Amino acid sequence: MDLFEANRQKQLEKEAPLAVRMRPRSLDEFVGQDEIVGKGKLLRRAIEADQLSSAIFYGPPGTGKTTLARVVANTTKAFFVQLNAVTSGVADIKEVVKSAKDRLGMYNQRTILFIDEIHRFNKSQQDALLPFAEDGTIILIGATTENPYFEVNPPLLSRSRVFGFKILTDEEIAKLVKQALTDEERGLGQYRVDLKEEALAHIVNIADGDARSALNAIELCVLTTPPNAKGFREITLTVAEESIQKRAVRYDKSGDQHYDVISAFIKSLRGSDPDAALHWLARMIYAGEDPRFIARRLIVHAAEDVGLADPNALVVATSAAYALEYVGMPEARLPLAEAVIYIATAPKSNSVIKAVDKALSDIEKRKPGPVPVHLRDTSYKGAAQMGHGKGYKYPHDSKGNYVEQQYLPDELLGVKYYLPYDSGKEKEIRTRMADLKKNKKGEFTE
Repeated sequence: MDLFEANRQKQLEKEAPLAVRMRPRSLDEFVGQDEIVGKGKLLRRAIEADQLSSAIFYGPPGTGKTTLARVVANTTKAFFVQLNAVTSGVADIKEVVKSAKDRLGMYNQRTILFIDEIHRFNKSQQDALLPFAEDGTIILIGATTENPYFEVNPPLLSRSRVFGFKILTDEEIAKLVKQALTDEERGLGQYRVDLKEEALAHIVNIADGDARSALNAIELCVLTTPPNAKGFREITLTVAEESIQKRAVRYDKSGDQHYDVISAFIKSLRGSDPDAALHWLARMIYAGEDPRFIARRLIVHAAEDVGLADPNALVVATSAAYALEYVGMPEARLPLAEAVIYIATAPKSNSVIKAVDKALSDIEKRKPGPVPVHLRDTSYKGAAQMGHGKGYKYPHDSKGNYVEQQYLPDELLGVKYYLPYDSGKEKEIRTRMADLKKNKKGEFTE
């Protein structure tokens, strides 16, 4: 590196965004991912012992994948090379491999090749890495936001250990923001900043576990806010909203607001008000509620309050939950909204929950009695000698595929659990069941 290149690098580091400048330089400075780099964990031990093997870092943006790779670069005695799969190709890989071979032969120094967004490499590009990751010419570290079990070639994946990175907690994001405000060398410590609690909470909430997003937001807040009469840059909720271009919504994901809003959501669905249900859905999505929680509540509501009045409601709800996992947010807002509208406008019946809860109550409070002999299993040895199955009438051998016979234990004869309502699909069910009982579909052929 010549003097001009060194000066250019120094200037870039000085003018880099806060998220880049604040990257930790050691494992002790690294925040989050304690499950994989906490004290005594495998990956941390491997980094500290400089015995790292090929690995794939997999997780959402802003969770520390590239940052941890830079920590490795600062820690290891191996030569560290970084490529980005978006701008690199096979020619770049070949050049790195050639240099790695020379370095290993002349200086006995290993080479760590870090490839950001490795999922962007096609099959042939990934195959070009395979023999050299296998023979130890390079130690590969790949970072990806996509599931490596789908996006990375199986042979390459089998030679690497996958480490899953989770989104950072609110406490970890807040810690990073506060560190940036006090760091005078790399952060914003040279400014006198008065960060209000509600502003910090809004930034943390909007960041949604993405450290890069939070640090970029606080940097914009500080740099665009002039000092007040006392020389402080006062970062209020209004300033935070303007900097992030997103209004704060009063919503505590673990407090009263969480429970009040979901209660209003469910009651709007039950009350067949699609507009109100969509409002509460939108409020939860906007405020950062876990969409999986919303999907789970939709499934429960479809079974509890729509039930067999429209059995398809449960299908729509479970399909929306699957779509959420398959496409993710924000696109999944569409199937979620579709499920909300479908369920809100569907006919309602709580006969299912009444039926199963009454049955469970009877099991708890009443003596259920033995299984009637004619209903008992006949498949095991000795069952026939004990009379099991004797007298059982096979419904499909009778006209209408129905024959009247006892199915409940003697102790519960005459008990009714399922009482269909006269609405939606249940009206048909009610009519059919009444007809079966009325006609008693005889003509049993045995």
